[in-house]
Amino acid sequence: QLQFVESGGGLVQPGGSLKLSCTAPGFNLDPYAIGWFRQAPGKELMGVLCIERDNQITHYGDSAKGRFTIYRENAKNTVYLQMTSLKPEDTATYYCILDGIRCPAPGHKVDLWGQGTQVTVSS
Repeated sequence: QLQFVESGGGLVQPGGSLKLSCTAPGFNLDPYAIGWFRQAPGKELMGVLCIERDNQITHYGDSAKGRFTIYRENAKNTVYLQMTSLKPEDTATYYCILDGIRCPAPGHKVDLWGQGTQVTVSS
């Protein structure tokens, strides 16, 4: 049974950095594409970045380009989202998603398998 554990969120000032971690105890993430999605209060769930097994990366929109990096450490069964130059509009709950071996297309409905981790960017 897949259950994601997302961690690393918190309160950070604009311009700051955070590294989010996503793991799935007892479930091997290696064969799958893993994505980071986020949901701001009152808004829809939106994709941020996704990484496939061969490290091919999908960007969802331009909001994260040049600021966020996704990478995976298969030995630790963990996928990371390194976030820099954070902005107040990055405030959201961040979730891992798994939708198969390929990253989901933009707008594709995905299921959530974890509680997410809250990121708040505020001075």
